[in-house]
Amino acid sequence: MNAPWSPSRAGNSREPFIAFVCDDATADQLRPIAVELGWSADKVNKGGLRNAVQTLSVSASPSVLFVDLSESGDPLNDINALAEVCEPGTVVIAAGQVNDVRLYRDLVASGIQDYLLKPFSPDQLRDSFAQAQAVFNAPRNAEPAAAERPHLMVAVVGARGGVGASTTATSLAWLFGEKGGRSTALLDLDVHFGTGALALDLEPGRGLTDAIENPSRIDGLFIERAMVKSNEKLAVLSAEAPIHQPMASDGSALFQLQEEMKAAFECTVVDLPRHMLVQHPHLLSDVNSVVIVTELTLAAARDVIRLLAWLRANAPQAMPFVVANRVAAAGVGELARKDFETSIERKVDFVVPGDAKVAAQAAKLGKPLAEAGKSAKVGQALQALAARLVASFEDGEESAAPEDGRKPSLLGKLGGLKAMMPKAKKN
Repeated sequence: MNAPWSPSRAGNSREPFIAFVCDDATADQLRPIAVELGWSADKVNKGGLRNAVQTLSVSASPSVLFVDLSESGDPLNDINALAEVCEPGTVVIAAGQVNDVRLYRDLVASGIQDYLLKPFSPDQLRDSFAQAQAVFNAPRNAEPAAAERPHLMVAVVGARGGVGASTTATSLAWLFGEKGGRSTALLDLDVHFGTGALALDLEPGRGLTDAIENPSRIDGLFIERAMVKSNEKLAVLSAEAPIHQPMASDGSALFQLQEEMKAAFECTVVDLPRHMLVQHPHLLSDVNSVVIVTELTLAAARDVIRLLAWLRANAPQAMPFVVANRVAAAGVGELARKDFETSIERKVDFVVPGDAKVAAQAAKLGKPLAEAGKSAKVGQALQALAARLVASFEDGEESAAPEDGRKPSLLGKLGGLKAMMPKAKKN
């Protein structure tokens, strides 16, 4: 009953929401929330689980079903009976008075979306319905293409705070999906201040915080429900956790998220804050490339040197790319590019020019910078970076970013652009 929703299985008569409750107090709580969400308050019915089973055995199941288990003597068996009359794609939220973590786990394992302990607050109800609605925005992994190509995983790290690493990560994820035709996941690991969802004009949901708090729930179905879909090829897992709520984790949940994304998508872009890289180095164990986003300053040069040394020691399989971001057209800055390259003892691989007008337009439209400025120099630089990342992954070190300062040949550029395009299927 909690199977991924598919339009082909949903009839036109399917209601968006129906509730079956046991008492007037619960009904009074539900009705105003339902109206807030654009649902009819008349769909809140009395009768609890028994009435739900009887009604749904002769009528179409709704998209979201709220059912009260307060009068149920055996909630788990009764939920299984409900599953027999629910059509695939129905998201079920249950409520009850039994405060038992084992019951909660058993109910979730049986296929319900959430279990609310009565009495619950309006905010708890809103959060639960928001998660239910997120199910319909989750990516559907019915395409066989994921099995045809090896998984590309790119981590984006800022050498300093505010250099535009998150903006770069969002643009790369969009380019891998939109231009490369690859199903792509954007994993924003800044749990409290992440902007991955915000940059795409999306609500982040609670998926990432739930994963950190309950690692045992992470599986393919969890990924499908928790991720918010931006378009047909791009889904995002981000968070805006309360800043008074610390997220204690040993990194195992985050590593498990990466593993599940590898199975569900063709590309993963990890927006990796510097402190997460230091605390959880195992997050880079399967990364193919690391994009170090920097500004041309003395402090950034120092930290680029340290990050490159750290990567050589802890992630030798990952190809590093140094990207100078928001570089002024006139070349006015704390350090000239030549002096910066002398300091880090290697060439800057890509220079992304600063463009305040395009950046402002992207923010207003809720679009990634690469999309808003696709015809501008900033968009072209990001496209070239994305193409090179794919080329270095598919062709090996021969297509990797040169460290001797030589510009890539025209054939090399064309090869990178070709790699961004979906491959034709063999007959």
